[in-house]
Amino acid sequence: MSGHPAPARIIGFPGRYVQGAGALRSLGTLVREIGCLRPVLVSDDVVDAALGTLVPDALRAASLPVQRLRFGGECTHAAIAALSAQARAAGADVVVALGGGKTIDTAKGIARELGTRLVVAPTVASNDSPTSRLIVVYDDAHRLVAVDYLARNPDAVLVDTEVIVRAPVRFFRAGIGDAISKRYEAAQCAGAGGLNFFGGRPPDTAGLLAERCHAAIVAHGQAAIEAVERHACTPAVESIIEATVLLSGLGFESGGLSLSHALLRGLSAVPELAGALHGEQVAFGTIVQLVLEARADAELDAHVDLLTRLGLPTTLAALGWAQASAERLAQVAALTMTAPYIGNFQSVLSAEAIAAAIVRADAAGAAQTRPHR
Repeated sequence: MSGHPAPARIIGFPGRYVQGAGALRSLGTLVREIGCLRPVLVSDDVVDAALGTLVPDALRAASLPVQRLRFGGECTHAAIAALSAQARAAGADVVVALGGGKTIDTAKGIARELGTRLVVAPTVASNDSPTSRLIVVYDDAHRLVAVDYLARNPDAVLVDTEVIVRAPVRFFRAGIGDAISKRYEAAQCAGAGGLNFFGGRPPDTAGLLAERCHAAIVAHGQAAIEAVERHACTPAVESIIEATVLLSGLGFESGGLSLSHALLRGLSAVPELAGALHGEQVAFGTIVQLVLEARADAELDAHVDLLTRLGLPTTLAALGWAQASAERLAQVAALTMTAPYIGNFQSVLSAEAIAAAIVRADAAGAAQTRPHR
């Protein structure tokens, strides 16, 4: 034998995952069950007002103190440091994140600084950050500056589906857009011999979870969106939230990412796309990835049709970029090539091939004329 041994297969999970209508009412009991007595809550003013007394009541019912740290809206190293000082002064032994992705990442940063336990309670299902170790840090100008990591996945993820369905349906759709790529990205990462976010080979289990995530979206996505438009919590909604929060999170972290997410390095630098949500950009990225995978026209059209029926953007114009010149598309492609997981692809990619694929993906999306609800 010669050379270095192949990387080990690694998969990671949150310590516990709890999902259901009214799940937040069990927060106090959960905090005690993981051995903690001094929680601090991290939330912004909008979430705090929307939840009212739900969370404080849940903590008081378990004879736990209520201490809130006010999140200002951007996950920066300075914000994490300031809130960490407040959490340390409160003697916190567990940080509870209440909100969306940036609130969750800030809470992760506080737990990392203090070495405490972490409970994540998302109030929207717009992306798959709740279950992962990743902490995406920005500067005050909203530019990504670092991706830090927790030593372990969150100790618990508490998903109150009654809260999720009260959020605007656009966030719910974006969560589906973020999740629908995982089947394709995990397959490319595994096929290319790439590594996942634990620095290991993706185990077969991660691919199975990504496949199941996609199957749930195909089976229940439209019905779930229609229910969330009515702010109704149905079995279809429960299935999709499990797919977009749990299965998608496990699928990306342990299965690895590929072109669909690498493309965001370029798209996020386009000012016209500043208003597009992460999952909306990823949804378009899946079309680009399937083009680069040289999928048959019928398969590509079927995927575009699925995105259209789910109300997800399939063209650059739908994302907010109506006039994309060849020069600017070349810039997007060049930035995409800088993503750390661009190599998780079974053929060698180039900026020229990516730019051409964006043009073809945009044309495939424009060819679909079916209106969505």
